Amino acid sequence: MQARHLLLGAAMLAAGVPALAVEGDAAAAKAKLSMCIGCHGIEGYRTSYPEVYPVPKLGGQHPQYIVRALQAYKAGERSHPTMQGIAAGLSEQDMADLAAYYGAAQ
Repeated sequence: MQARHLLLGAAMLAAGVPALAVEGDAAAAKAKLSMCIGCHGIEGYRTSYPEVYPVPKLGGQHPQYIVRALQAYKAGERSHPTMQGIAAGLSEQDMADLAAYYGAAQ
């Protein structure tokens, strides 16, 4: 599992994905997790809006990927209404903190 994350990180760097603009604080994320845990904290959870599909596990995901995904939801580049609504209220610091927390979690 760790090797996969290292390869993903190396691929992102090689592809020119920028480093995190803001340093994330995993401890600070604990006060911000309530909006994530309802879906991403339930093993095997499947959403029913806007359509049924499995909710991805965030624990262990590469922090840069999480930040980029949240930025894409906020910008409307990803089209999930619930995630767009959540991301719209997140600052860059919030995104970095959540990414640091989930990047360190398993």
